[in-house]
Order: sequence, then structure tokens, then C-alpha cells
Amino acid sequence: MKKILSLWGLLLFTSWLASAQTTPTINATVSGKLIDQKTREALVGASVVIKGTTNGSTSDADGKFTLRTGQKLPFTVVVSYIGYLTKELIVNSDKVVLEIAPDTKQLSEVVVVGYGTLERKDLIGSISKIDPAESKTIQAGSFDAQLQGKVSGVQISSNTGVPGEAVNIRVRGATSINADNDPLYVVDGVFINNNSLQTIGTGGKATSPIADLNPNDIESIEVLKDAEATALYGSRGANGVILITTKRGSFEQKPKISLNASYGQAKATKLWELTTGPEHAQLVNEWWINTGKDTPSLNRTFANRPFRPVTEGGRGLPEEQQTYDRLSELFRTASLSNYDLSLSGGTKSTKYYIGGGLNTQEAIIKPITFQRASFKVNLDQKVNDNVQVGVSNTFTRTYRNQARAGDGPAGGLLQAALHTPTYLSPVNEQGVLVGRAGFDNLTLLLDNYNVNSASLRYIGNLYADVQLLPNLKFRSSWGVDYNNYNESEYWNNLLISGSPNGLATSSISQFTTWLNEQTLTFRQKIGVKHSFGVLVGNTLQSDLLTRTYAEGRGFANNQFTQISSAATTAASQSWSKSNLASFFAKIDYNFGGKYLIDFSARADGSSRFGNNRKWGFFPSAGVAWRIKQEAFLQDVRVLSDLKLRASVGVIGNQNGIGNFASQGLWTGGSGYQSSAGTAPQQLGNADLQWERTRQFNVGLDASFLDQRLNVEFNVYNKYTTNGLLQLALPATSGFSNYWSNAAEITNKGFELGISSVNIRKGDLQWTTSFNIARNINNIEKLPNPLRYGSRDLILQQQGTPLYSFWVYKELGVDPQTGNVIYDDVNKDGQITVADRQIVGSIWPKFFGGLTNNFSYKGFDIGLFFSFQYGNKIYNHNRFFGEGGGARDAARIIFAKNNQRWQKPGDITDVPRPDGINVNNYRDGGSRWLEDGSFVRLRSLNVGYSIPKSVSRKIGADQLRVYASGTNLWLLTKYTGLDPESSASSDQNQQGIDLGTPPQPLGVQIGINVTF
Repeated sequence: MKKILSLWGLLLFTSWLASAQTTPTINATVSGKLIDQKTREALVGASVVIKGTTNGSTSDADGKFTLRTGQKLPFTVVVSYIGYLTKELIVNSDKVVLEIAPDTKQLSEVVVVGYGTLERKDLIGSISKIDPAESKTIQAGSFDAQLQGKVSGVQISSNTGVPGEAVNIRVRGATSINADNDPLYVVDGVFINNNSLQTIGTGGKATSPIADLNPNDIESIEVLKDAEATALYGSRGANGVILITTKRGSFEQKPKISLNASYGQAKATKLWELTTGPEHAQLVNEWWINTGKDTPSLNRTFANRPFRPVTEGGRGLPEEQQTYDRLSELFRTASLSNYDLSLSGGTKSTKYYIGGGLNTQEAIIKPITFQRASFKVNLDQKVNDNVQVGVSNTFTRTYRNQARAGDGPAGGLLQAALHTPTYLSPVNEQGVLVGRAGFDNLTLLLDNYNVNSASLRYIGNLYADVQLLPNLKFRSSWGVDYNNYNESEYWNNLLISGSPNGLATSSISQFTTWLNEQTLTFRQKIGVKHSFGVLVGNTLQSDLLTRTYAEGRGFANNQFTQISSAATTAASQSWSKSNLASFFAKIDYNFGGKYLIDFSARADGSSRFGNNRKWGFFPSAGVAWRIKQEAFLQDVRVLSDLKLRASVGVIGNQNGIGNFASQGLWTGGSGYQSSAGTAPQQLGNADLQWERTRQFNVGLDASFLDQRLNVEFNVYNKYTTNGLLQLALPATSGFSNYWSNAAEITNKGFELGISSVNIRKGDLQWTTSFNIARNINNIEKLPNPLRYGSRDLILQQQGTPLYSFWVYKELGVDPQTGNVIYDDVNKDGQITVADRQIVGSIWPKFFGGLTNNFSYKGFDIGLFFSFQYGNKIYNHNRFFGEGGGARDAARIIFAKNNQRWQKPGDITDVPRPDGINVNNYRDGGSRWLEDGSFVRLRSLNVGYSIPKSVSRKIGADQLRVYASGTNLWLLTKYTGLDPESSASSDQNQQGIDLGTPPQPLGVQIGINVTF
């Protein structure tokens, strides 16, 4: 372990000067103190040894040490400590203060693991560490969306351009169909809720509870991926664990004030290409002609439409020759602003961090807005040399103008703007604004939108650390995650949802997690080469969800918006609770820094499972061999480190199944002839048990050229059994389905991460990091196929990957007839549902990211690209927009239809408009299934740090100005607006693009100041 030691300030310089003038000749006893150069925090347990002897000392809780030398001054000491550089230093005085600097190199990086920390060189499990400072300027509502492409093996999709909406995250694939596939989030030791509390429908979309966290308050993020790394979280770790450590102050640090302020704008770089009004009319007319229902005229569809003057060009033209642009009315240039202010520091026994933030983001479509106000207080206090207590507090209020941006005609913003034909006027013959094509009038919708939500959230943790013995430490903590989520909506009688006399709804949801944990940690070093550690602990957790919903219909006029003013009202109330008791243990052993072994086990008991199967046992084991430490590689200078790792373990899953999934339930409210009554609601299953995922991982870590080139490679295999699944029941049973353990799923793949220091010469530095991963998913066992999504586009079937597309495979357009040719799978001469087949899935063949950082003197530049290749996305907008006139005034027509087949010999992929051959526009055709591969310039940051000689004149320790851009460039074959778009937040309906705004291009400027 390398360490660095330097003299601290004038005191040490004075000591050195004195010794240089008069070199002592007597035996001396040296007393001193070790201080962390970066944080001014005393180091505990550091080794101070006189070079060439066994005479040494270990620093105490205050960093103090004493050397009874038995020899004359001066002499050389060697100081070493985990996570710090080692360096030799000549000591010339009997009283010294020594400053030790953190090791910033890869091998000595300190990584947060389950219930502790480790140096990266001692890791056995697969853990990725992310510095949030590298991504927090990316314009997104939540920090998880900012991590896309940053972590190998973690696929992150921002399904929409609406800030604060749910993000899809998969760590090494998906392990379940009906249970939850999201990772576990742990903030300062608190297991937080990441499931949306939203009840009001917004076209299939859901809000993200993770957006309640302010990225500026986060110090580090660790993603735990394999079984060894996640084992101590047992039932919670099957889908990976994301550990969030928030910022804290430092002991003996002067107060530091930090300010970050930025402002920017965002817009859509691409919109759909639509036909003009005349083109739309022509296509409709052509459809009628080809169908044989009319002569070559517009009489059938347009003869009764009156001529009407317009305010601009085309005065006096019939309506069908006008073009009405609704997209430009909906889309806007959005404003973005962010302000963060923090104070941190500490005394000898107290350290603190106080931070506040205000983030406001407009969406690129009106009137959606996301706003987060946060307040953070972290406090740590040393009671005495053996006891330390502390608290972590996060308070947030998140507000959303929660408009419908997904599927659904009623209240759907993009549906009203995109799918209303361009030749239809927004006003009727009387000049009154009206809806068209079954959608709301866009102007009325924007002027009368009233759908809002406000989230109040507190995440807190109280802990006490007690050093019982020099090698034995006890920790107890209490944590809570409380979320009050208040939603309301009002639809007046001018809108479809409010017809005929208005509709108002209100929902208040309260979710509370209580958590109590105890751990006992023992570490012992035996001789020079042997060390081991033992950790035992237990967790008690309780989750409580309550919800009250009210609805009112029929209002006297649109000035009355409260439910109390409604003619008829209805209300409901629900309550749900679950408990979890856990016991865990871990043993690790280190032999000479060469051979590492650990064993972990966790037992979880959950109230969600049947009486016969409440408890699950989840063991894991891991080994590592630091090959570089072997004698035969010591002289290979080009190789800095080489380590081989392997682990195997079983992790459980219970999330997403409901708190009473195993129980037979009855429901009240089933009255009969004005009398109260009950009725069966759910069939119980006393044998319902834990979903279990066995994972095997082999990894290789290599470092070259004095750690200027680092490589990490992992191969894994995950097999999930007892998959939690709802199986259908015959109607005669009185129930529609019940929970069971009936599925088996595999995920296997690889991850490769490379980081390098390409140039490090003087003031110029260039670093690169690259990661790429591949995951292969397959359903090994499933009793019956399951269908999801619009038109059953998603099929879950044994022998295929999850989220596979089930479509009619189109082979092209016949140049002679203009009709679509389909793959007739069963060769019966007809195209029926029996001919639908699996054609691709949402899983990419590989995905990853590339980062390059440059710095020269005060200038810095960072470029970050994310990419994926080989996934499919169903462009459902095209299905509706390329109907070739078949839908007449019911839907928009895309400009792509202008490339339609018109005469024999035409070579095109757009069939002729024809109402007789319905196959030409059959829903579920593979024509609208597109390649979703992309390369995206996710962020570009350019900054300049003002020289300290200048900044200090205004009292600032550091002053940096910067400009950043998000989503500046996109390379893709996808014809929609965004290859990551998905109309639904449902995990089983990903990859279907319908009525979804794209991720915007954004630019912002900002300033960072530290006092």
C-alpha cells in the first residue's frame, strides 16, 4: 500500500530548521499527530514505524502517536494508512505534526461496500464507483438519469423528455416478470422507496421518487452488482444495490461555503414531419378511389365543408387546403435554473454539513414543470474517544405540473397536437374552439390544464458508533423514509375528461419506512501477513402505505373546482403494511495482501410470504488472488497490479408483489339490498416464497504503466428460480388469478471497463474512461405466454427474452400491386394471428459509454457519449400516422406517406392506400418495428477556474465558470424523435413509442464559488 507523507505548515518547518541548526545527539521520545491533508481530520489506526527497525506506534482516535525511540535524532519514519500514500520522512524534533495525503490512484481508492468501506485493491465483488460531480450538470430531474452510460453492466433508459418522470434501470438484466426489477437504493444507510406513489393517470407514465434527492448533496455513488457485493442486503439485492453517500463535514476544518448557480434553456431538435392539409386531403381521396367507394373527387369527404376566410395566406380556400400547425403551439423553449448553497466544516469533536437547493425545470412541452426545493443537514459528534453519534437529514418538496404526455386521447397533450389532422381547423363554423378527431382542442387544453402533485419527503438516519475494544466496534442506527404525496386534478366542461359538467379528483398517499439496524464489527491482524474480520448484524424494517382518494362530478360552472362543490362525490381509503426481519453475517480473511476470501449469509423473514415459506436464506462466497504480489511478477514493471476474482451467491426478491400477496383476502363494500356485505377478493397461497437469483461472477482487474491504464473485466451468469408470477384461474373459481412461484429466467453477459491517463505532462492532462457490456436474457420456464402493451405487442414466452416484440413480419411491398407481403408462417395462404412471431426485443446487443476529460492550466473540458446497439423499438406513432388516408379525419398522416406506391414498378416500403387489403395497415406489423441503436453526445462541459491570486481578492478560495450542453448530438436510424422513448413506465411495456416527448437539447451556463 502506497502512502505519502508531507510536513504540515510552519510548525514542522520550524522543527526542521531547529534540528538543522543543532542536531540532537541524545535518545528521544517523539510525540506527534497525524492529520488528513484533504479534510484535516485526524487519522485513526495509522502505522508510524522507524525505518529499519520494528519500533513503531499506531495513532489513536485523535490521530496522536508516541514513539519511544531508544535512538538518537534525526531518524526516518515510515507512515502508512489504508487509502493513503506511504512516504518516508526524516524527523528532527521530539514534537511533530505530520500531514498524510489520500491516495488518489485507482488501487487505493476507498469504496463503500455493504456496512463498511474497502480499498479497491481488496475488493472481491463487482462494484462500480461514480463521482456525481462528473454528471450532475446533465439536465435531468433525478440523479439516476444522469448516470446513463457511466456504469458498465447497468442499462439506464430515460423513457421521456419530461423531467422528474420514472427512469428504467436494469443492473445486469431483468430477473422477474411480475415482481420488481429495480435496484435497491440506500441513502446513508436508509433503504428508501423508489416506487411511484402516483395514482392519477398520465397516459401510462409515472413519477420518480428518486427525483426527490438533490444531486448536489451526494458525495459518492456505488453500484453493487454481483452476489458477493450485494449479499449482505439479502432479499433486497437481487436487482443490484445503489449506495448513495451524502456530503459531510470534516473534523478540524474551517467553515467552507460553496455556491453553485446555473441557468439554461432546452428545446426539441426534431419534430414529426406531417403532411400539409392539401396532402392529407389527397391521400384520403386516393384511399377512397383505391377502395372503390368513390370517384376521383373530394365530394365524398369534403363537399359539405363551407369555405371560410383565414387570417393569413390562403384566404378563401376550402378547409381541406389549409394547414394547421399544432406542434409549434405545444412545444416551447424551456427554461432551466439551479441554485445550490452549502456550509461545511468542523471542530475537534464536531463536523457538519448544511445544504440547500432549488431546481426548476420546464419541460419542452407546455405546461409541464418540475420544481424541487431541498434542505440537507448532516451532523457528527464525538462524545469521547470511544463514542461518536450523528444524524443525516434530508428534507425535500417536489412540485409537478403533471400533464399527460403519454397515451390516451382524453387530456393527452401530444395526442391532441400530433394526432389531430392538419387540415382540421381548431374552430367550428361559429368560430368556437372545438376538439377534433376525438381529441381535445389543444388551445383549450393548454389554457385549462389543472393536474398537479406535491411531494413532501424526509429521509433521516440517527446512528451511534461505540468502540467497545480496540478491535471491536458496535453500531446502532435508526432510519426513516417518509413521503407525503398529494395529487389533484380538475377537468372543466370544455375538455373531454370534464364532460358534461366537470370532474375533480384528489389523492393523498403517505408512505413510511422505519428501519433499525445493529452491527458488530471485529477486525484483527495476526503477525505480519494474516488479518481477518467478522461482521454480524440484524435489520428490522416496517413499511406502511395509506391512501385516501376522493372524486367529485357535476359542477355548477367552471369557477367551482373543489370536490366539496360537486353534485355527486365518492371516496375510498386503503391501508397496507409489511414487515421484514433480517439477520446477517460476514467473515473475511486476507493473507499477505495476496489471497482474499470472504463468506456472507443473510436470513430474511417477510410478512408478504405464506406461513410455510416466510424465511429465506441467502449465502455467498468470494475469493480473489492478487497475482501481482507473487514473486514471479514483482519485476514486471509495466504491470502495476493484477487480480483475479470469483464469487457465487444467492439473492432474494420480494418487491412488487403487494404486501398481502400470499393471503386469502375478503373485501367489504359488497352491499346487497342496502345492507353491508363482504366478498372474496384474493385467493391465498400459503406456499408463496422468495424469488431466488443465483449469480456466478468471474472478474479480472489489471493495471499497467504505474496505474495509468486500468482494465476491469467481468463475466457473470444469473439464474432466477421461484419467479413470482400471477397465474390465471378459471372464472368458475371465483378469482381471476393468484400469486405463485412459476417462472425461471436467466441473464448472462460480460462487462468491460477501461480507464487511462493518456497525457499527464505539466499543466496538460487528458484522461479517458470507456465501458461496454452485453446481457443475454432468456425465459427458461413459463407455464403460459403472457401478453403486454398496446395490441399485445410485447410477448413473454418460454424460450425467448423478456420484452420481446410479437408482430406480423413484413417482407416488403409488392412492386406490382403495392400491397404488403407478410411472412405466412403456417403456410395456410392467410395472414392471421397464428402468423405473428417474435422479431427482436428491447435488449441491446451491447451498450456503454465513453468519457474524455481534458485540462490545461485553468481550463477543463469534458465530453461524455452514451451508446447502445441492437435493440428494437416499436414506433406506434407511425402506425397511426402512416395509415395512408384510411383514418380520414380521425388521425394525422405523416409525410412518409408521400413516398407511397402509386403505380406498378414503384419500389418503396410504403404500400398504396387501400381499404380493401386491410393487411396494408395491419396493426402489429413489423414495418413499425425499428432499430433503436444510437450514439448520443450526452454531455459537453467547458469550464475555467479563475487563478487563486485573482479569486482571493474577492475572498473566494475557488471560482469557476462553466458552460454545459446536454444531448447536443444524436446518431441513430430511428425515425421517431428519440430512440429511448417509451409510452409507459410499466416494466412489461417498455420499447413502445407513442405520444412521448423526446429528451431535449439543453445548454446552460453556471458558476461555482467556494469561500
